[in-house]
Amino acid sequence: MTTDRLRVAIFSDSALPVLNGVSVSVDALVGELRNQGHSVHVFTARYPGYKDPDPNTYRCRAIETPISRGYPVSYPPFYRMLLKFRRHEFDVIHTHTPFFLGMVGFRWAESHDIPIVSTYHTLYDRYSHYFKLLPHRYVRFRIAKHTNFYYNHMDHVITPSEASLKWLRRHTVTAPVTVIPTGIPQGQTISRSDARRTLGIPPDSKVMLYVGRLAREKNIGVLLEMAALAFAEDRSLRLWLVGDGPYRDECVAMARTLGIGDRVRFVGAVPRTEVDRFYAASDLFVFASITETQGLVVQEAMTYGLPAVAVTGGGASASIIDGSNGFVVKNDPIAFARVTISLLHNDALHARLSDQALKSVRNQGISQMCEDVVTVYRSVIQGKMEISKDASYVCA
Repeated sequence: MTTDRLRVAIFSDSALPVLNGVSVSVDALVGELRNQGHSVHVFTARYPGYKDPDPNTYRCRAIETPISRGYPVSYPPFYRMLLKFRRHEFDVIHTHTPFFLGMVGFRWAESHDIPIVSTYHTLYDRYSHYFKLLPHRYVRFRIAKHTNFYYNHMDHVITPSEASLKWLRRHTVTAPVTVIPTGIPQGQTISRSDARRTLGIPPDSKVMLYVGRLAREKNIGVLLEMAALAFAEDRSLRLWLVGDGPYRDECVAMARTLGIGDRVRFVGAVPRTEVDRFYAASDLFVFASITETQGLVVQEAMTYGLPAVAVTGGGASASIIDGSNGFVVKNDPIAFARVTISLLHNDALHARLSDQALKSVRNQGISQMCEDVVTVYRSVIQGKMEISKDASYVCA
């Protein structure tokens, strides 16, 4: 039972080439499951113009909507995908969303009597502002009700941080939950000097880096206000934002209004393999979002020895040991700027935090994450087998 090769069906609304924490987490898990000898098939949404290199990825019809630019939303019927699903006998289904394809995975698990696990990646009720035609409070209520229903029907729930576990328990999710942080691939061997030369960063400039979506829930306004205060203290500072999203135009306008357009660079979306170059070239990672369950990009930055300064709240700040590998600050641009400036002006402190940042993520490997997930898979498979045996005994 402990060494059997498992057959896993993964359902996710987000998958590469969409670049976010969920798609990165799914990609890492799928790759390592296969490395450990398991068979994995991925069911996700079609992305315009993208051709999968993976023959075990099945994509259903999807459409972009005004509230999901860059994130195609799948829509029924799913009959063709169901036929592909039925060609295999899966041991377990693992969903990575409570919506759209997550519901498909849930219904197929029920109809095919397959144990189901789901990872709770996101504080979904914090995204209610995208539904502009409905009252904000009503949308948050409906999202909370649905996620409560969904996760309480799972055989087991995985979540990446204690912060998201607390949310689930606060919303009366009583299903078994295991906290398994997403594994972090160790940074590539990229020379800092080569990276800065390639990106055209002058030797005397200090770069604060943000990686992520440009979206309202990411609290980019506080980040830009912090940068304006920091720039006033140090002419060598720059802020680079890697990523794109629906809030980009507002962010650009805010940078102009603050008078910091000369020292802020909106890099836009870049291929996953190119993000590492920006980590290698930067001096400090800055993050203001309070809606994350774990803040995967904070940990990725640390694999390059980047200390992080992040706003308290959510799971992103949980990756930071205050004063050891970075600092956690209040959701206030003045406090944010004060800590950022003091860190970048203290070479000895920066060097110590950089060293500790590397050490703090050294043991958060993908291999261990995968082993922990497989342990959950085997527990729900065993539980399903025991229920079946009990049912057979009662019928006899």
